[in-house]
Amino acid sequence: MSVIVGITCDRRDKGPTPNSHRIRPSKPEVFLKEVLIDKVCAAGGTPILLPPVYSKDLQDWVVGNIDAVIISGGAFDIDPRFYGQTEKARIDRLEPTRTELELALSRVCIEKNIPLLGLCGGMQAMAVAMGGTLIQDISTQIPHALEHEQPSDPITPWHRVTIHSKRLQKIYQQETIEVNSTHHQAVSDTGIFSIAGIA
Repeated sequence: MSVIVGITCDRRDKGPTPNSHRIRPSKPEVFLKEVLIDKVCAAGGTPILLPPVYSKDLQDWVVGNIDAVIISGGAFDIDPRFYGQTEKARIDRLEPTRTELELALSRVCIEKNIPLLGLCGGMQAMAVAMGGTLIQDISTQIPHALEHEQPSDPITPWHRVTIHSKRLQKIYQQETIEVNSTHHQAVSDTGIFSIAGIA
């Protein structure tokens, strides 16, 4: 039987407006980039999409039925109140119910030893869930930092990351890799986690 992988979904207030002569008002949508589903399937897993709404019932269902979880990230920020701060720099769109779900799933997965992968904002959610904090806006709070919101297609690499983890160095067979970069926040305090790489 294949591994069941729960993937958190994003939401938006308005979906795309159909190009049609019929009246079809744009409505709120829950969605996920198809590439994540494709990658899980290609690895032999079965993806289950998790809606961006927290409930204890959903959390308990995940623990009882899912073998691994991907916190997918998205075009929104984590409210600073979740890591004990007030707003002191640029904060973009907030999704508090999705954030509550992702923080709860991160905590329960770590507690129950369920494999967990955080992509981009998902990594930030994992850090916050386990006591870490975020840089609210890289360009404001670290004036000489690299540009992390690349203007080019995110499928292309944008900057280098130096790998600190010996395990990752062995996997990549090198100490630096090229990555894309589409975020304006970053992990500041990692909480319980150790740093695997840094730009």
